[in-house]
Parts: sequence; C-alpha cells; structure tokens
Amino acid sequence: MAINTLDSGTKNLGKSPQLKSRSNYGRNADGSRQTPVGAWISRLVMLLVLVLFSLPLYWMLISALKTPEELAQFPPTLFPSEFRWQNFSDAVTVMPFWTFFRNSAIITVSVVVFSVISNFIVAYGFSCIDWPGRNKVFFIVLATLFLPFPVTLIPMFDMWAGLGFVNTWVPLIAPALFAGGFFTFLLRQFMLQTPKDMLDAARVDGASEWSIAWRIVFPTARPAITVIAIFAAVGTWNDFMGPLIYLQDESKQTLSIGMQVFRSVNAQDIQFNLLMAASFLVLLPLVILFFLFQRYFISGITLGGFK
Repeated sequence: MAINTLDSGTKNLGKSPQLKSRSNYGRNADGSRQTPVGAWISRLVMLLVLVLFSLPLYWMLISALKTPEELAQFPPTLFPSEFRWQNFSDAVTVMPFWTFFRNSAIITVSVVVFSVISNFIVAYGFSCIDWPGRNKVFFIVLATLFLPFPVTLIPMFDMWAGLGFVNTWVPLIAPALFAGGFFTFLLRQFMLQTPKDMLDAARVDGASEWSIAWRIVFPTARPAITVIAIFAAVGTWNDFMGPLIYLQDESKQTLSIGMQVFRSVNAQDIQFNLLMAASFLVLLPLVILFFLFQRYFISGITLGGFK
C-alpha cells in the first residue's frame, strides 16, 4: 500500500503544473473580456481623437513655416513646400517678444510657488487636523467656486487702485498667497487618504504640525501638488483679463497682451505666418511642461494616494 502511495505521489510530481490560460489575460477591470473587434474599434476611436486634438497644433506649425504667398493659396496646402524657419526669428523681433516672455515667466513662476504653498497649508488644515466646525468652514470655501469672476472684478480693481498697485505685478501675484477653492478641494481629497495612525504616531514622537506637514504629508501629496502647479501655470500663462486690466506700461505686459498688440498694430496687413510662429512659441512651454509631468498629472487627477 505504501508502494502504491509512493507511485501515485511520483506520478503527481511528474505532472507539469497547469499553466494559466491565455484567455484569462486581456480582461477588463470588471472581469469581462474585450473582443478583438472591440479592441480595434477602441484604438481607432482613440487615434481619431488624437488626430482631432492635434490638428490645430499641426496647422499652427505648418502655417508658421510657410511663406506669405503660400499662405494665400487656395485651397491651402497641407504641407509647406518650403520650410521658412526664418519666420520664428522674425516673429521675436517684430515685437518685444523676450520682454513679454520674461514678464510672463516671472509672474507664472511666482503664482505657481505661492499657489502650491498656500493651498497645501489650507488643505492640510482641512484634512489632517481635527478642529470644531472644520467641515462647515470647508463648505464656505467650496461656495466661493460659485462666485463668478465679473462680480469681484470692480471691487478688486478699486482695492488695488486704492493701495497704489495698479500698473504693477502685485495684483496678478498676490492673490496666489490666498488659497483657492478648487485647489484646496483637490488637495484635501488627496490628503484625506493619509493614514491617521501615521500622523498620530508622529505627534506622539514629538513632531510638530509643520514637521508632519512638510516631511510626511507633502512628499506623499506630490501628484496632487503637481496637478495644482500645472493648472496654476497654464491659467497664469494664458491669462488675458488680468494683465489687460492692471498693466499699462509695455515693459510690464505679458505675452497674452503682446500678441493682441501685435495683431492690433498690424491690423491692416497681418503677417499670419509670423503670428502663427509667435503663437507656437507661446504655446511650446506649456506643451513641454505637460509632457515632463504627465505621469504626476494623471496620478494626481485620479487621486491615488496611500494604499
């Protein structure tokens, strides 16, 4: 009987382990299996959407590389017959492009830094510290999202004019020192996933709230902070209404105002190839910014914090 048991055990050991069926791979998150036709249709739709969203950028680039004569042709050509790279150098000389670029960069970097710091501090108070009335005050912060910009336009201008800050960068940078409703909401939802036991353990060990915030919570909230930085950078870089209202001297204006000045000065004979070249140079930093931080941007939007 022992021999039979040994033989059966040997037979079982000799059998190769059953491999996982390939049909179990390629399933959706809910366990359903996507058919080959459905997979190809999904890829085709994504490709069409990619082409649709990339078409304006492509048209801007090829228009910037064309000659004025080729731009006037009808029907328009889909590819430049002659690459005129000189349009980019001409575009930055027909107007004080680098002055506008420097002003936009200084304002954007300042707003990004102040927005990250202020919104992180406020969101930390709403997510990691328990205090009476915390949720009620947070609802008031959320209510500011429903306040339209034109309602605050005149009072804000009167306030900055009374303080003597019109025609300066202060009205464009100083509001970033105060947290905004949307950024605070985004950071709070991310930071609520921080384990309370870890925060309590740090407090028991004698760590201050500032140490906990900047040494524990801040590094783990990096994806959401990156999203806030990108949103703040894009909004400030493309801001037109703020510089139009508060800035008067050409030496202090930004690229958004400079592009409009270029169009108004050359309204009778607009060189669209130079306009497209300048527009592409204005857009290029934002494209580079997104591709450099797209991994953090996606993870921050999905709000994937601690596991």
